[in-house]
Amino acid sequence: MKVGFDNVYDHVISVDDFVLKWRFNSPAYNELPKLHLDQLKPLDKEGSRFLWDFISETRLHNDMPFKKNFFDVIDYTRIFEGNKIEIKKWLYQREIPFKKDVFLSYQPDIALIVPWKLLIKYFDDFQYADDLTVIDESLNWALLFHHEGMIYFGSNKKFVPADLVPDEDNLF
Repeated sequence: MKVGFDNVYDHVISVDDFVLKWRFNSPAYNELPKLHLDQLKPLDKEGSRFLWDFISETRLHNDMPFKKNFFDVIDYTRIFEGNKIEIKKWLYQREIPFKKDVFLSYQPDIALIVPWKLLIKYFDDFQYADDLTVIDESLNWALLFHHEGMIYFGSNKKFVPADLVPDEDNLF
């Protein structure tokens, strides 16, 4: 059966079988609470390949960071030592619903699905020195964590960052 957004959840595997599990369950890196760990949905090779091919076929990254004219608005920020809270606020301001499942594609055989809120909370566990594309099935927006410490956000929504961010103790 061909993999698509309608059946990609059938390709979820256990976190224990996920090649990047050490980012989320290792004392040397980070140990997510069970409540959060249970919300990670790693994909098998077929599900991961589907996401990789979907992104490739749209030519999303034909230009850096995104194909010219693919999005109406592109915003960016830089990750550096000590700006973790600022990055979380920046991600929050993308105005994506917290409960929205988003698709993370690392490589042709490495991908997972997570709620947007967990991506914000643990962004530095999801992204290391690798490129990571984050999308939803509409492709009306995309996020690229570039391996050189840049984050790019493209959107077809006329995006204006919110001026107010909720109490960061509750958000993060």
